[in-house]
Amino acid sequence: MYLGTPDTMKGWEGLTEEQCQQRIEEGMAAWGSWMEKHRDILVAEGGPLGKTKRVDPSGVSDVRNEMTGYVIVQAESHEAAARLFENHPHFTIFPGDCVEVMECMPIPTA
Repeated sequence: MYLGTPDTMKGWEGLTEEQCQQRIEEGMAAWGSWMEKHRDILVAEGGPLGKTKRVDPSGVSDVRNEMTGYVIVQAESHEAAARLFENHPHFTIFPGDCVEVMECMPIPTA
């Protein structure tokens, strides 16, 4: 899960439109390279995430969270999956905060 907060965008404040575009192009190229390098273990390429709705017993409401995108990978272990994201463009080029890696657990059976 790719995470980012509005505060992370502060690193882009003051950049010109041209500088922003250059950084976006650099970041997308690096992201594409990361995806290509790991294509054999990609279960789902994922993508960016948009606005969030929360549904609970009170109904539906607009909420905000830090999730900005996702990808699903298959790895030998939780640790190995986490190591795949070290120095990822999400936070080395783009203004993302971090990547959180969670296991997809099997549904329990009775």
